[in-house]
Order: sequence, then structure tokens, then C-alpha cells
Amino acid sequence: MSTSALPGRPATGRADARDGGAPGWYTRLNLTAIITWFAGIVFVLLVIAILVSVIVASFGVTWRTGWWPQGFTTKWYAQAWTQTGVPRSLLTTFEVAFASVAVALLAGIPCAYVMARKSFPFKSVVLLLLLLPATLPPLTYAVQLAALMYRLGIGGSVLAVILVNVVPALPFVILITVPFVEQVSPEVENAARVFGANGPRLFGRVLVPIMAPGIVAAAILCLVRVLGAFDLTFFVSSQRSETLVVTIFAALSAPGGVPVGLAGAMSMFYVVVAFIGLAVSLRFANPAQAFQRLGR
Repeated sequence: MSTSALPGRPATGRADARDGGAPGWYTRLNLTAIITWFAGIVFVLLVIAILVSVIVASFGVTWRTGWWPQGFTTKWYAQAWTQTGVPRSLLTTFEVAFASVAVALLAGIPCAYVMARKSFPFKSVVLLLLLLPATLPPLTYAVQLAALMYRLGIGGSVLAVILVNVVPALPFVILITVPFVEQVSPEVENAARVFGANGPRLFGRVLVPIMAPGIVAAAILCLVRVLGAFDLTFFVSSQRSETLVVTIFAALSAPGGVPVGLAGAMSMFYVVVAFIGLAVSLRFANPAQAFQRLGR
């Protein structure tokens, strides 16, 4: 007879669980879920509040006191499009973003393969140096990169903006794709070599399709990173090669500043570009699903 059945004896924890009592770990789990949901909701509400404030500012006529403008207009969008160089900056932003991601992928995937497959002296030191730009604030090496670009004679060009944005994007490609390379069995490569796939053919027709989820995840994260890059672009760009975020900064820092509505309209162009780029990228691949496949 169990002790829980004896009269006058307290019920054991096991009996409490059978009777529907919640064990301690279940209570802790509920508390963790509540805190997580609360933090997530607060974050989402904060993002929505910031976005709404920018939208309202972009349509406001004048601001005096309170939370609401005196009226609404669309003239700020017309001025932003015709007077601040937004169309040129938008085109440059897309050009720099996609070119930087492409160069980072072309250089980063072979590097990731070497780091995952090969053994050589000071490998850990080389990996540390490759990943170092991702851990340092861009401002710490922006001046040196800008000086190098101008010494090479390409300072102020779109090419210089692309190259400097590859520097912080390349570590992300290596860091993300190394686990996907390690997931590919060496037996698959050996079998492909038996059937005549060597060198670039092995890499392009066998390894890249298998690593596709990781490559897409790396491309999406790099695209988001480049779209928001400011420090490096600011130091090497000129008026003909500045991206939208630099154009916005130049307008806001001009003597006398710009009207709140014009600043809001320029910011909304950037928000729309970033949202469309991220939405299109996630339409074709989800980084979270890529890493879920990696864990299987």
C-alpha cells in the first residue's frame, strides 16, 4: 500500500500530479511563456508606434502642440521625390545592395567550404580574422577603408560603396554557410567525383544545390545588413553614389534642417524599400526554416 493511501499522511508529489496538481516545472514554464509573450507584445507595439509616428509626420502640414498635426497633405512626398534626389538614391541603394550580396556570396561560399573541409596551420586565427569585421563597429575601420578606396582611385564611386559593404557582409556568409557545408557528407562529394564532377562542376552542380537553404538565408541576412549600412557608405560615397540612408542623413544635417513632414516622407521611402526587399526575400526562403533543416 502506498503512503499516499494511509489516512492522515500527506499526499506525495506523484499523487498530486495524478490528481491534476501542476508540478513546479510546469509553473516555471508558464511564467517563462508569460514573460516571453509580454516582451514580444511590447516590442511589436513599440515598432508599430514608431512606424505610425513616421507615417503621421510624413502627411502632417504643421505641428504645434499635442500628438496630432494641424492638417494633412501629400506635398512632402512630391518634394522628397523631386527635390532631394530620392530617385537616384533609390536606384543606387538597390544596385549596391544586390551587388554587395552577390560579391559576398561568391567570395564567402568558397571560404566557408575551405574552413569546413580543410585543415591547415593557424586555421583558427584565419577564421578569427575573417569574422572580425562582424564583431567590430564599422566606424572603427571606416576611415581606413575610405582612405584605401581613395588611394586606389575609386573613392566616391558606386564600386567603392559596393566593396566597403562587402567587408561586414562577408563574415555573415561564412558564419552561416559553414554548418551547411559540414552537413554535406564527404561521401556525396566522392561519389560525384567518381562520375566525373570535379572542381567548379562539383561545386556548382552538387554542393550548391544541397547548400541552397543556407545560401539563401545568408543572402537575406546580408541584404538586410547592407540596406541599413550607413557608416561605411557615408565615408566613401559622393553625391552621385550615396544610398538612400545617406541622402536622408544629408538632408537632416543640412543647415536649418528640413521640415518634419519632408523628413518623414524621405524616411517612408526607405521603410517601403526595406519592407519590400525583406518581404520578397522571405517569399522565396525563410532563414528559420533553413536552420530547422540543418538541425534535422
